[in-house]
Amino acid sequence: MNFDRKNLSNEQLIDFYRKILWPRMIEEKMLLLLRQGKISKWFSGIGQEAIAVGAALALDEDEWILPLHRNLGVFTTRNMPLRRLFMQWQGNKGGYSKGRERSFHFGSAEHHICGMISHLGPQLAIADGIALANKLNERAQTKTGKQKICLVFTGEGGTSEGDFHEALNVAAVWDLCVIFLIENNGYALSTPKEEEYRCISLVDRAKGYGMEGVQIDGNNILTVYDTIKGVCDYCIQHQKPYLVECTTFRMRGHEEASGTKYVPQKLFDIWQLKDPVTKYEEYLTSSGVLNHDEVEAVKNEFREKIEEELAVGFAAKSASPDTEEELEDIFAKSGAQTNKIDNSTSAYRPAIATRDLRFVDAISEGLRQSLQTHSNLVLMGQDIAEYGGVFKITEGFVREFGKERIRNTPLCESAILGAALGLNLEGFKSVVEMQFADFVTMGFNQIVNNLAKIHYRWQQSADVVIRMPTGAGVGAGPFHSQSNEAWFVHTPGLKVVYPATSIDAKGLLIAAINDPNPVLFFEHKALYRSITGPVPSDYYEIEIGKAKHVREGNELSIITYGAAVHWAEDYAAEHPETSIDILDLRTLLPLDYFSIREAVARTGRVLILHEDTLVGGIGGEIAAWIGEHCFTLLDAPVMRCASLDTPVPFSSELEANFLAKSRLDEAIQRLMNY
Repeated sequence: MNFDRKNLSNEQLIDFYRKILWPRMIEEKMLLLLRQGKISKWFSGIGQEAIAVGAALALDEDEWILPLHRNLGVFTTRNMPLRRLFMQWQGNKGGYSKGRERSFHFGSAEHHICGMISHLGPQLAIADGIALANKLNERAQTKTGKQKICLVFTGEGGTSEGDFHEALNVAAVWDLCVIFLIENNGYALSTPKEEEYRCISLVDRAKGYGMEGVQIDGNNILTVYDTIKGVCDYCIQHQKPYLVECTTFRMRGHEEASGTKYVPQKLFDIWQLKDPVTKYEEYLTSSGVLNHDEVEAVKNEFREKIEEELAVGFAAKSASPDTEEELEDIFAKSGAQTNKIDNSTSAYRPAIATRDLRFVDAISEGLRQSLQTHSNLVLMGQDIAEYGGVFKITEGFVREFGKERIRNTPLCESAILGAALGLNLEGFKSVVEMQFADFVTMGFNQIVNNLAKIHYRWQQSADVVIRMPTGAGVGAGPFHSQSNEAWFVHTPGLKVVYPATSIDAKGLLIAAINDPNPVLFFEHKALYRSITGPVPSDYYEIEIGKAKHVREGNELSIITYGAAVHWAEDYAAEHPETSIDILDLRTLLPLDYFSIREAVARTGRVLILHEDTLVGGIGGEIAAWIGEHCFTLLDAPVMRCASLDTPVPFSSELEANFLAKSRLDEAIQRLMNY
C-alpha cells in the first residue's frame, strides 16, 4: 500500500492516525462488551475506517455528511463525545435520540450529520436537497470561506435501489455539488457483489448520469483524504456532482449475530494484509513520523479515555417513559399564526373584504402569497415551471419568482421528496406537487419513514408540504382518481389536510406552508373549477386541526370532508324535511375530536361520509372513537357511507355507481329509520 503524504505535515499525519485509531479502539471495546452481554447489538466498521475518517477529514465541519451504520469514524471525526454516543447505543435518554433510535440511525444538526434510516437509499436524495440549498443560498460558505458541498455514503448493495438512480440523476440534471461515495465491501449482508451487479466497476455508472467518477483504494486513508479533497474542488469549480467508489472489505459480519461463514477465508487473509489502521501505523513508524513508544502512548491514552467515557455512559439513567413527552415530540412546535381567520362556526361571516375565487385560484393565490412572504420557499414538481402544472395552478410563477424557486423535476417522486427534506436541513421551506395523488406511491418511503419520523427521532423538523390533487368524478380511471388520504392518517408525524372550499383551501395551504412539520395537502380535482366562494385577498391562515360546522341541524349529523361536503350540502338542500347537521373535518390528522363530539351531541345520529373506499377508510377510525367516547350521546349506531371497495372505474356510469354519493340517500334513510 503506497501512502503519498504530499504536502501534509507530520502534525497532520499524526492527527490522521489519532482519528483513525480512535474509532477502531472504540469498536474493539464494543465487541468485548457485546461478548460480555453488556450491549445488545453492534454493526462493525472494522476494516473500513479509512473511508469514514478520510472523507470526514476532507470536508469542513459545517458541511453535511450523511453516513451509514458502519461509519463510526464520521461521528468521532466530527468530535461527538464517546459518552453521549454510548448513551445513544444503549438507548439512554441522554443520547442523541432520547432512546428512540438505535446505533447510528440518528443525526445532529450541530455536527452537520444526517443519519440513515434502515431503508438503504433514501438518504442519497436528502444530499441533493442540501446541495440545492447551498446552490440557492449564494452565501452558503463554510467557516473557512469556501463554497459548501455535501457528501453522502452508500454501500454497493444500496446502489441497486431505485433511490440511487433517482438521486444521481437529479444531482446531475440540477448541477448539484454532491459527492456520492460508495463503500464497496463486496457483500450486501451475505450477498456477494457478483449477485448484485454486472458492471465491472460501480463507478462506470457515473458516465450514464453525465458525471465524472473515480475508483480508489478505500483502505488507504491518505488516498481517501486526498481524493475527496480534490473532488470537492472539482465539484465547486465545475458545479457538478461526482461519484467515488471506495474498494474495501468488511472484516466482521453484517452485524455480529450474523457471523461470516458465507465469506471465503482467503478473502479475510488477503484483506487482513490491507488493514487500514495497521498499514497506516506501519507507514508512520517506518517513515519516522512516529516511533513505537509514541504509538503505545496514544493507545494507552485512548484506552484510559474509553474507560472514562464508558463509565459516564454506563452511569447514565435509562430512558424513563414519559407518555406526554413522547406524544409532544412527534411534531415540531409551530410559531404564532399569521392573520388567523376562524370560520369554524356555521354563523361565520367574513369581517374583511372578499371576492369570489374558484377553488383552483384560491390555491394558486395561497402559493403566490407564500412565495412572496417566504424568500426561502421552493416549489418542486413535474411540469410546474413554464407549463404551469397540469392544472395550471403555478402558471406564471416562473416569470414572477424564477426557475430556481419554481423547479421542474424529473419523474422521480422519491428523490424530490428526499430533496425537500434536505432543503429543510439548510433552512429552506418547500412545496412538492404530486402531479396526481396516485403517484405518491413512488415516494411513499420518504414520506412515512423520513419526513414523518425525523422530528421524533432526533428533533429535526421537516418543513415540507406535499400537494396531492386527488379524487374521482372526472373520468380519469384507476390511477388518476384514488382517494388515498387514509394511507397517511395512520402515520404519526404527518399532518393531513383536506379542504372543501375556496376560503379554506387558501388559508389552510398558507398554514401548512408556515407549519414546520410535514403536511399532506389534498386538493380534490373535481372542485378545482366547479366551485367558487368568497376569499379574502389578504394573506391569512386557517388553523390546522380545527373542523368547520357547515350547517345546523337537529336530526342527523353528517361528518365528512372534501368533495363529500358538497354532496352533503346538496342533499340537505334537496331534503328540507330532514334537519341535517354537517361537520367538515378539514383536517384528518390531527382530528378535531372536540368538534366531532359536539356534532354527535347535536343530533344523536351520525353518518360518516367519505369518497374513499369503505374498508380501512378514516370513517372506521372516527366511528370507533365515537363508540368509545360518545356512546351515551347516541340514539342509533354510527353508520358509514363510502365508495365501493374496488378500484376507481373509468366509465362515467361505473364511476357514478362507485362513488359514495350514489348511496347517500339510502344511508341517510337507513339511519333515520333506525
